[in-house]
Amino acid sequence: MLSASEKEKIELEHQAAKLFLRLYEKQFNLPMRHIWHNQPSKPDVSCYQGEDKLDIEIAHLYGSEKEAMAILHRELSSETKENLKALLLEPIETRLTKALQRILANKALKHYDSKRVWLVIRNANPFWRNDDIQTLQHHFAMPTPHPFEQVWIIGDMQGHSGLTQIYP
Repeated sequence: MLSASEKEKIELEHQAAKLFLRLYEKQFNLPMRHIWHNQPSKPDVSCYQGEDKLDIEIAHLYGSEKEAMAILHRELSSETKENLKALLLEPIETRLTKALQRILANKALKHYDSKRVWLVIRNANPFWRNDDIQTLQHHFAMPTPHPFEQVWIIGDMQGHSGLTQIYP
C-alpha cells in the first residue's frame, strides 16, 4: 500500500504530465493521450504521442524550502533541504540557472528501461515565468551522458506562461 506522500507524489506527477500533454498538443497540434504511472525502472508516466509510445520523467523546480514544503504538503529530505538552502545563497540573477542545472544533473544520472524518454520540468516558483526561462535558456547546459530525447519546461504551475523546449 502506498503512503500518503507517495500518493501525493504520483498525483503531482500526473498533474504535471497532463498539463504538459495539453500544452504540447495545443502548441504542435499532435495528439498526446492516455497516461499511466510506471514502476521505478521506467520514467514516471507513459503516454502516446500520436501513435508512438512516449515515457516522461517529471521534475518540479522550486526556489526555496518553504515553497517546496507548501506545494508538497510534507517534510523534505535532508538532501533537498540542503540544496534549496544553498540555492538561497546564490545571487538572485543566477538562482534559476543553478536550480535548473541541479535538476538536469540529478536526472542525467538516471537510467530507464525505455526507448524514448522526455524530461518535463514544471516550474513551481511563482517568481519565475516562461519569459525568464527563455531569457536564460542559453545558460542551461545538458549534462552528458543523459537518457533524454527532449527536455521541456512548463513555465508555471498552471501552464499559463507556456512551454519551452530546452533540449535539444
